Amino acid sequence: MKNFSKTSKFILATALALPFLCLVLWTESPGPSAQPHDTYKSLETFSNVLSLIQKNYVENVDTTDVLQGAIKGMLASLDPHSSYLKPDDFKELKLETKGSFTGIGIEITIKDNILTVVSPIEGTPGYKAGLKAGDKILKIENELTKDMSLMDAVKKLRGPKDTEVHISLHREGWTKLREMTIVRGLIPLHSVKSKTLEPGYIYLRITNFQNQTTKDFKKALKDLSSKGRVSGLIIDLRNNPGGLLAQSVKISDVFIKEGVIVSTKGRVDVQNTVYEARSGGTVEEEYPIIVLVNEGSASASEIVAGALQDHKRALIVGTQTFGKGSVQTIIPMSNGAGLRLTTARYYTPSGRSIQALGITPDIIVENTPIVQEENGEENGKPTFLREKDLTRHFENPNGSTDKKESKPAETDQESSKPDDSNKSDSTQVDEPKSDKVEMEQVEKEAQEIKELLNKDNQLKTALMLLKGLNVYTSFKQQPPQ
Repeated sequence: MKNFSKTSKFILATALALPFLCLVLWTESPGPSAQPHDTYKSLETFSNVLSLIQKNYVENVDTTDVLQGAIKGMLASLDPHSSYLKPDDFKELKLETKGSFTGIGIEITIKDNILTVVSPIEGTPGYKAGLKAGDKILKIENELTKDMSLMDAVKKLRGPKDTEVHISLHREGWTKLREMTIVRGLIPLHSVKSKTLEPGYIYLRITNFQNQTTKDFKKALKDLSSKGRVSGLIIDLRNNPGGLLAQSVKISDVFIKEGVIVSTKGRVDVQNTVYEARSGGTVEEEYPIIVLVNEGSASASEIVAGALQDHKRALIVGTQTFGKGSVQTIIPMSNGAGLRLTTARYYTPSGRSIQALGITPDIIVENTPIVQEENGEENGKPTFLREKDLTRHFENPNGSTDKKESKPAETDQESSKPDDSNKSDSTQVDEPKSDKVEMEQVEKEAQEIKELLNKDNQLKTALMLLKGLNVYTSFKQQPPQ
């Protein structure tokens, strides 16, 4: 597997971050670029405009601020993911890679000049406060966010732990703005959550791809596998906005024995890279795997889903993913600033570009719970934002639609009720205290799993499919009568 010399540990599930800048690779200098003759004429025009501003504008202007504004505008005209990081911003980004940050824990982007939530990170203050994908943050501390840059918004939403930030929020279906106060907190670094759904059926959720994700994932998988034979695995990548490219490759490598995992292609040779599986890190057991995805699954999540889908190692279940198929490179500048520039597209093992399309699940299962809001309003399926909705997004080089089609799976979304048929008045024998506590804990966990499955029909469907796959496999392996 080829690697660049420096791999960023830029974690977007940090305090409050820009959306999906997760396939980030550090480089020391920009590659060669074309310099057409017309460029010089445009630069002359730019110089003339700057001179006129300096001489004739009603107030004195800071040339540095004007030039930085011009650079930001130039990059903003390219695509949603390229941007200029002023020296302070770039320094802060490098501090983030060391894991020292606090904030509210949401992924944001700019849509129609309005600050928009792409996905709240599970377990963070923003997630607990009820922020949802598609929410529009119209004010931060009573300051309008219209035309506010992403970095400026990030700075305003970040702050010391246990301090408050006030935002004004609008959500589709609401008739008025809602004021919200969120207490900033330390964003958890642990990105892997695990549990056993039923004996033999294990569940691993990756909230984002951080530096320790693969290590934590392998440990959780080993711990769950040690409890008994694994009959099936569910990998939950829903609302996972991405993270580190290297980690998505390593997670895929856990289940793929050989072949391409992902490839990147750009205009310069250094951006043309093929990442391949290494047989040494692959799990030996060939149990069935289901990967859960939705509209909030982006970038590194889509790399994992695409790789496992193309290698036919997992069944992809859920809804169409976000569709970010581009790579950003962080280029340090001589003045201490940084340039985040889109330098390549990535492709799944079969050569698919998912840019502005996303991964189409093998089985489409919607998740549309009705949530009763505090003000009595009911909200159905949240409005998700995808790459194709962003201004100046790249078009997919292979066409505008995904050729793969799937039919929605039929699911039973009715909540099951406890069975009271076995109640009796028999005398209960006292159990040892330690055994009783342990049994109560087991019962509590079982009830939590039951409630989780009842309110999450995508997860419930995935578990049913795993059971069905095992029944079918057993049936095929039986000798003829």
